[in-house]
Amino acid sequence: MKKIVFMLALAGLAATAANAQKSAAVLAIEEYRAMLADGNPSELFEAKGEDLWKQKRGPKNASLEQCDLGQGPGVVKAVFVTLPRYFADTNRVQDLESRLLTCMESLQGFNAADIAKTPFGKDEQKNVTALATWIAAASRDMKFNLPQVHAKEQAAYEVGKRLFFQRGGPHDFSCASCHGADNWRIRLQDLPNLTKNPGDGVGFAAWPAYRVSNGQMWSMQLRLNDCYRQQRFPYPGFGSDATVALGVYLGVNSQGSKSAAPAIKR
Repeated sequence: MKKIVFMLALAGLAATAANAQKSAAVLAIEEYRAMLADGNPSELFEAKGEDLWKQKRGPKNASLEQCDLGQGPGVVKAVFVTLPRYFADTNRVQDLESRLLTCMESLQGFNAADIAKTPFGKDEQKNVTALATWIAAASRDMKFNLPQVHAKEQAAYEVGKRLFFQRGGPHDFSCASCHGADNWRIRLQDLPNLTKNPGDGVGFAAWPAYRVSNGQMWSMQLRLNDCYRQQRFPYPGFGSDATVALGVYLGVNSQGSKSAAPAIKR
């Protein structure tokens, strides 16, 4: 009996030590993130995005100031937390980036398909990211409230859910392999549970974000593409129905959480 009590005591001490170590690690990560957030370089992309919105560009020499992002022509504030959503003029559910491509084509005369094919970080792709960063900033601290009224919005959610749990590739991974349960992490990186509301400024609510590790601004489209890369899947097309559907699933699951975008990541 004494031996059993002793072993239980040792197990308790080990658990306490492990919890203390985990708490210290979590605090260290939070401190690191707080230091990163002081002087977020995304502010530079915000400024560029605002300039691009007002600047007359493209074959039609027009600005994007009449672009309708879901709340009426030219309205930017609070639109980010309602996207992706259905748009009657395209008869599609669109996220912020794909909607910007529509406006750049219809208002400015750019070729949306050509921009979508452009490698990330080059030419007009950089401008789409900057525009998305500025627009996202106009909804900071606002709560996500994606509409689920139209049949295509509801269908996009169900498709996104299936894609989230779809396993495949050489490692038989899915999005849920990393983000399907509570209290998961890779090394010191927390992995939020994206099957439900993960909390304010976490997961879907933190993108676009500046990646310190590679010095780039990432939109949600690139974040999803990189997830596919890590699953060893081919990249989906920029603004594809698949990535938009995933955005609907993640966005609806984030209902009520506050946007922290544009955020900063390691």
